[in-house]
Amino acid sequence: MSPHEALAGGEYVIRRARHEDVESARTLMFDTFYRVMGHGYVPEWHADVIDMHRAYFETPGHALFVAVLGTEVVGTASVRASGPQSPPHPQWIAERYGTPTTAQIFRTYVREEHQRRGIARALVEKSCEFVAETGRYDTIYLHTNPAIAGAEPFWRSVAKEVCDARGAGDFSPTIHFEIPVPPRDLPST
Repeated sequence: MSPHEALAGGEYVIRRARHEDVESARTLMFDTFYRVMGHGYVPEWHADVIDMHRAYFETPGHALFVAVLGTEVVGTASVRASGPQSPPHPQWIAERYGTPTTAQIFRTYVREEHQRRGIARALVEKSCEFVAETGRYDTIYLHTNPAIAGAEPFWRSVAKEVCDARGAGDFSPTIHFEIPVPPRDLPST
């Protein structure tokens, strides 16, 4: 899919975020934190959402992707060079994915009324293409909250589980996944 290829009959555009997308993307993320996840804004978890310019426009190897309908951001996904922390995740997960060569996919959210149209899958594909193009990562990691409707089956359709931490003591009840880094497109000679 090209950076501006449309989904669902030409309605949605999937592309790397622009500065003018930040406020709409932030609104979608906050709506997700409060209405879907139920925990609201947590400063130690959401610093990237507050300062998206620094997190996604100024930091090499990081990116924010959006699904746009008209001028509204209806879906997001991001890539950051950071791994999970222990706690709340198991120590071995933090050690395995806490390296500078691990890209973590974050903030994969689609507004409920736009779900089930291939938007999340297209955003994840775009994120994985970005990871391959940077040449700096050898692993793609993510974790999800299986209590969110549709999250677990979606991630199982695009990624391989490495740890299901539900019922694993004091750890966050998340499922941890890996996605293979796609082959890097090399220029023709």
